[in-house]
Amino acid sequence: MTKQSAPAEANSRLPARGGGPAGDLLADFSTDKRVVRLLLLALPIGVMSAFVAKALLWLIAVLTNVAFFHRLSARVVSPAGHHLGWAVVLVPVAGALIIGLMARFGSEKIRGHGIPEALEAILLGRSLIEAKVAILKPISSAISIGTGGPFGAEGPIIMTGGAFGSLFAQLFALTAAERKTLLVAGAAGGMSAVFATPVAAVLLAVELLLFEWKPRSFIPVAVASLVASIVRGPLLGAGPIFPVPAHGAMSAGELGVSLLVGLAAGLGSSLLTTLVYGTEDLFARLPVHWMWWPALGAVVVGLGGVIDPRVLGVGYETIHSLMRGEILGAALISLLVAKGVVWAVALGSGTSGGVLAPLMMIGGALGALLGQWLPAGDPGLWAMIGMAAMMAGTMRSPLTGMVFTLELTHDLNVLPALLLGCVAALGVTVLLLRRSILTEKLARRGHHIAREYSVDPFELLRVGEVMDPNAPTVRADMKLAEFSKRLAAGDPALSRRQGTLIVDAEGRLVGIITRGDVVRALQLTANGDLTVFEAGKPEPVVACPDDSLRDALARMLKHNVGRLPVVNRQDPRRPVGYLGRGDILAARSRLLQEEEVPERTIVLGAPARPKQKAA
Repeated sequence: MTKQSAPAEANSRLPARGGGPAGDLLADFSTDKRVVRLLLLALPIGVMSAFVAKALLWLIAVLTNVAFFHRLSARVVSPAGHHLGWAVVLVPVAGALIIGLMARFGSEKIRGHGIPEALEAILLGRSLIEAKVAILKPISSAISIGTGGPFGAEGPIIMTGGAFGSLFAQLFALTAAERKTLLVAGAAGGMSAVFATPVAAVLLAVELLLFEWKPRSFIPVAVASLVASIVRGPLLGAGPIFPVPAHGAMSAGELGVSLLVGLAAGLGSSLLTTLVYGTEDLFARLPVHWMWWPALGAVVVGLGGVIDPRVLGVGYETIHSLMRGEILGAALISLLVAKGVVWAVALGSGTSGGVLAPLMMIGGALGALLGQWLPAGDPGLWAMIGMAAMMAGTMRSPLTGMVFTLELTHDLNVLPALLLGCVAALGVTVLLLRRSILTEKLARRGHHIAREYSVDPFELLRVGEVMDPNAPTVRADMKLAEFSKRLAAGDPALSRRQGTLIVDAEGRLVGIITRGDVVRALQLTANGDLTVFEAGKPEPVVACPDDSLRDALARMLKHNVGRLPVVNRQDPRRPVGYLGRGDILAARSRLLQEEEVPERTIVLGAPARPKQKAA
C-alpha cells in the first residue's frame, strides 16, 4: 500500500464491533471460548492435585511415625502421644537441619509457608514455577511437620498444587494469565483434597490468589476444586473432617457474643502477625547463615513440645477437640500461649509449613477460653467462631474463613455467627495493620500488593463522555511549512493539542499529524514542500464514541500512540472528536474525587449523569 492510496484505507484500524444499539455492544464479561480449553485442562489438574495431597499426607504420617515412635507405618498419629521425654527436643531440630540444607542447596523458595511464594509467582513470575520447587516443597514440609513442626499441610499443598498446575500449563501454548488460572486451579484443588472444602478452596482463590473476578479464571478453578474433592473420596475419605453436633439457630445474644469473639480474634491476629515478623527480624540479626535459622527455631519448638505436646505437628485432633468443647480451663491457656509462641518462632525462622491449622488451633483456644465466661452458647461454639475469625483477620480472607469452618463441620446454623465474627476480625486487623501476614513477606522483598478489588472505572466511562468534540483538523493538501508556521504562531485551533486530524476536502478523516512528525519532516526536507498528509500518518488508530475508555486506552498502549481520532461508527471516515492522554487523566481525576471529596447532598429527583457526546 503506497502513501498516496492510504486515504481510502485510513480507517482500517477501526475496532470491530457487532451491530445493534450502542448499549448492546459491550458485554458484562470479556471471557471468550478459550475458557472451554482452560476448563478441560483443569480436569486433570484437579485429579493430579488430589493425588499430590494424598502423597503429602501419607509422607507426613510416615515421617511422624519414624521420628516419634521409631516405626515404619503410614497410620495417622499425633506426636503428642510420644514417650521420648526431653529427647523430643532433638526431633524438630534434626528435621530443621535437613530443611535448612535443602533450602540452601536446593531452592530457597521452599522456605516459609508457601502462600507468599505462590503470590510472588503469580504476580511477578508470570505464573512460572520451577519443577524442583514442586518436588522439594512437599518433601521439606513433610519433614518439618513430621518432625513436630507446628504447621498445617495447607500452605505446602497450595504451593505444591500450584506448582504442578503451573508445570502442566507450561506444556501448552497459553498466555501468562491463562497459566495463572491453571496454577491457582492446582492450588485450590490441593486445598480441596486435603480438607474436603471445595467451596472454601475456590473462595481462597478469589480472595487471595487470582487478583481478579472473571469467569475465565473462576470456572476452571471451581472445576479443579470440585474434581479434587470428588477424587478425595476414595483416596482419603469423605468430609467433613471435623464433624460436630449441630447447634441450634443463633439467638441475638449469641450473635452479640460472636461479635466480641471476632474483635478479640482480630486483636489476636494483629499480635500474631507482629510476633511472627518481630521474630524474623531477630533471626536476621544473628551472625549466622539463614540455613541454620530453622534449627535454632526448632529448639523452641522442642521445648514447647515438652511444656505442651499438643503444639507439635498439625494438631488436627486438638482442633477437633476444641470444636467439641472438650478442652477447658488452664489447658486452654497453656495451648494458646505455647502454640502461639512456638508457631511464631518456627515461622519466623524460615522453616517450611502452613498457617491455616495453627491459626485454627490458636483461634479455637482463644474462643473456647473466652467462652467459659460468656453468658451464651458453649465453648465448642466459640472455639469455632474463634477459628474462623482468626483465619479471617490474619489472612484478610473473611469469606474463606467463614465457609472453610462451615465445610469442616457441616454445622449450617452457625453461619450468621461465623459471618459476624469474621467481619469483626477483619475490621480490627485492617485498621491496626497495613498488611496481612501473607503480604508482609512480599512487602519485605520490595513488592506491594493491593487486595482491594473494584470495577475498573475506565470500564464505566465511554469515549464519548470524555473526548474533545472540537477536534483540531487540517486539510491534507496544506503545505507543511504553512502548518508549522501556524503552530509556531500559537494558532488556537491547532496548538492546543499535540496531534491534529488530517481531513480531505469533504472533511473526511485521512490521517493524523503530531508535532513530532512536523519536526522529523522538516529535518528531512528543509524547503517544506511536503504536504501535511505526506508528513503525517495515513493509517490512524481510531476509537468510536461508544467504546469503553478501557478499550481505547488498551488500543493506545498496543499501538504506542498517545491520541486517537474519534469517528462515527456508521461512517468511519467522519471524525467526531479527539481523545488524548490528558482527557483520560482528567476522567480519572473526576473519579478520584468521588472517593476522596466528602459532600452533603440531598437528591430530590433522579441524579443527573453526564450525557454521552453524540456522534
